[in-house]
Amino acid sequence: MKDQPSDIDPTESQEWQEAIEDVILRDGPDRAHFLLDKAVQQARAAGARLPFSATTPYQNTISPDDEVDMPGDHEMEWRIRTINRWNAMATVVKRNRISTEYGGHIASFASSAALYDVGLNHFWRSKSAIHGGDLVFFQGHVVPGIYARSFMEGRISEEELTKFRSEVAGGGLSSYPHPWLMPDYWQFPTVSMGLGPIMAVYQARFMKYLENRGLIEKQDRKVWAFLGDGEMDEPESLGAISLAAREGLDNLIFVVNCNLQRLDGPVRGNGKIVQELEGEFRGAGWDVIKLLWGRGWDELLEQDTSGKLRQLMDETVDGDYQTFKSKDGAYIREHFFGKYPETAELVKDWTDDQIWALRRGGHDPKKVYNAFLRATKSVGQPTCLLVKTVKGYGMGSAGEGQNITHQQKKMQVEQLKEMRDRFKIPVSDEELEKDIPYVTLNNAQKAYMSERRRELGGSFPRREPSTEALEVPGLDKFKGQLESTGDREISTTMAFVRILTTLLRDKKIGKRVVPIVPDESRTFGMEGLFRSVGIYNPLGQNYTPQDRDQMMYYKESADGQVLQEGINEAGAMADWIAAATAYANHGVPMIPFYIYYSMFGFQRVGDMCWAAGDSRARGFLLGGTAGRTTLNGEGLQHQDGHSHILAGTVPNCISYDPTFSYEVAVIVQHGLKRMYQDQDDVYFYLTLMNENYHHPEMPMGAEEGIIRGLYRMTKTNRPGKKHVNLMGSGTILVQAIKAAEMLKDDFGVTSDIWSATSFNEVARDCQDVLRFNRLNPFAEPRRAYAEELLEGVKGPIIAATDYMKNYAEQIRPCVPGRFTVLGTDGFGRSDSRVNLRRFFEVDANHIAAAAMVDLWREGAVDDKTLKQALDKYEIDGGKPNPRLV
Repeated sequence: MKDQPSDIDPTESQEWQEAIEDVILRDGPDRAHFLLDKAVQQARAAGARLPFSATTPYQNTISPDDEVDMPGDHEMEWRIRTINRWNAMATVVKRNRISTEYGGHIASFASSAALYDVGLNHFWRSKSAIHGGDLVFFQGHVVPGIYARSFMEGRISEEELTKFRSEVAGGGLSSYPHPWLMPDYWQFPTVSMGLGPIMAVYQARFMKYLENRGLIEKQDRKVWAFLGDGEMDEPESLGAISLAAREGLDNLIFVVNCNLQRLDGPVRGNGKIVQELEGEFRGAGWDVIKLLWGRGWDELLEQDTSGKLRQLMDETVDGDYQTFKSKDGAYIREHFFGKYPETAELVKDWTDDQIWALRRGGHDPKKVYNAFLRATKSVGQPTCLLVKTVKGYGMGSAGEGQNITHQQKKMQVEQLKEMRDRFKIPVSDEELEKDIPYVTLNNAQKAYMSERRRELGGSFPRREPSTEALEVPGLDKFKGQLESTGDREISTTMAFVRILTTLLRDKKIGKRVVPIVPDESRTFGMEGLFRSVGIYNPLGQNYTPQDRDQMMYYKESADGQVLQEGINEAGAMADWIAAATAYANHGVPMIPFYIYYSMFGFQRVGDMCWAAGDSRARGFLLGGTAGRTTLNGEGLQHQDGHSHILAGTVPNCISYDPTFSYEVAVIVQHGLKRMYQDQDDVYFYLTLMNENYHHPEMPMGAEEGIIRGLYRMTKTNRPGKKHVNLMGSGTILVQAIKAAEMLKDDFGVTSDIWSATSFNEVARDCQDVLRFNRLNPFAEPRRAYAEELLEGVKGPIIAATDYMKNYAEQIRPCVPGRFTVLGTDGFGRSDSRVNLRRFFEVDANHIAAAAMVDLWREGAVDDKTLKQALDKYEIDGGKPNPRLV
């Protein structure tokens, strides 16, 4: 850091400081702020290079004089809060006495109990007939405390509490917030570090989107995200904070629990995480409220006429602050207050116990209340609360302020007694020698909790999905996509855009459709939506777009329908999740279509795709420019040959690789019905290609096969002695069709063509049948869809896709007869489609050659004919394996 300039005129400096103090006393701090801003502007206009500081002194933002009284019965709330602490601890320790494999966390809730207590007693409103309800992202590691409170409310039984992290047999509680596992309780999954913050930003943004489009009523609803200071190192935690400020999301509140510790040790041992985060958020345009010191410090700060205590607070690093709270009052007197004579003087008449009783701000309910209250009144900008706490607060020698506290899951009897005595828990020594009993509330305490929640609309957390079934259009609405394209060649991307346009124009559900694009609308041919439905921007369009004189100009509006995220797949995915869960969080089913380069979907934001499944998201993901050899020129980083394999890892993701426009139409219409009429908690993934070719009319009765993942597209009426079955998906099915023509013309081989719209769906059906037969050996064996469909087919089956071989290989157990799979294993590279398909061995030549080899293995062709085929199709047996080069 540069040295501070020397004071060349201390007297003048003192006069300036006294003038500012006078303004503050006479007209208040806002007037002083205004005058200083004007002075800074004038100095900069005159050429002065003024230093910039994004941080404020290491003090509470809200002064004692600005605090209001906290409502409610403070003693009653303290009593309930201490019992909640005890029961949260007991939940974890009791499970780990049975077995340490159950795990769990005590310290995180111990550090933040007052935050959740104040929020649940005074701020967080449940969904009701008159209010949409607040949305809260609970920090994942605190869930024992949330369960313990629900136990005291009577929402969770003692039996359920004793089954924390024991879910398989039923009646247990999930380890962290998981809507999939507890669909009536948790609103959001959060414990994958960093996902909570970015999802919270986009939930708040989507709430504004719904309000501005008139789909929900404008209310004072808030999105609260509780985060750990260590979690803020995840890129996703800070990655979207500029958007929140840019769009003025005053419905968004981050509460960062700054207990100064992450899992292994200090977050910033040599620095100050609060100051660092303050700079990040203030610099981005957030209102930042620091809550660092409890009420006991107010007296000391008022007596700090020398300013040495404030100086000491500023210069002490987090590593020392953590150490202080792991020791005792005598240690703090010596090593903190004892640093300067002036600060030692402040506590000379204090006992060590009084010094030890000085609390950090996050453990002072009144100060927490005031910080929360200030945050809820923010206008025009989001708020970040930086709340200083002690990790493991109340755990004493078992872990308070210690590096090991995050992993602490057990407490010895003496440590339990220490905690009991500290919080005056009504448990006897005899009870503790036997077990750790849960403590129930008396009638007055129960009544108090019930009344607090009644005034806020009901129990919390609570997830209440809408049961509204949408009237989705029938398949006939997509008549143009069911017919042949004739002489025209189009891509499946073009077909999808036409389907999307039809949906946007639908009078019943058009307003529910949410197109989401990460700055690739023109790539996908979607620029027509700019004018027809507009790009969402809460500020409207306060400039003249360069292409204003064109029909499809770049139109932004406050009620625009398209969410244009820029080059930001993580943000777009978070936007999609917000839209895809709107039926549960806002009572309004929305239909999001997020289209992107397929390589930058599951591979880039796979953790969020998993969270979407956990969230019971409903909507469509569209992997555009898909296929290892179809996106030809872009090369290794762009060419997707495995997104379907990744999609298959999400249990409730239904994925398809359609070839023709009618397949896209059938899949989209089926998805709409399944998700928005039948209200099945799944989401759909479709890959779309940018290669143009002829699309035939839909074969009669193909719908079921398209949906189930496999159907015979063309059948040879009179198969020859040499007959094969060519199976494919996406653009490689077109290569299979070409291979069939080559085989017929060159060697008289007949072929049936099979379209495999989803090897994943066929494989899941196969695996389900195999499982049933394994578990029920005495029952009548079931048959897989693929088994029934392929039964009796003549000749070998050759499957080829633009994806890794594992994609098609997974159906092998249910394929009768000889089965050969071709795929695109290996890194992509730039070249023409012809050359790439030749390189990856999925072109028509390799498909035809593979068919001839299988026919030879079955004795249908002789050696001479096979050699002729290999020569004709230019098959090089010594060619390097594309997976290895």
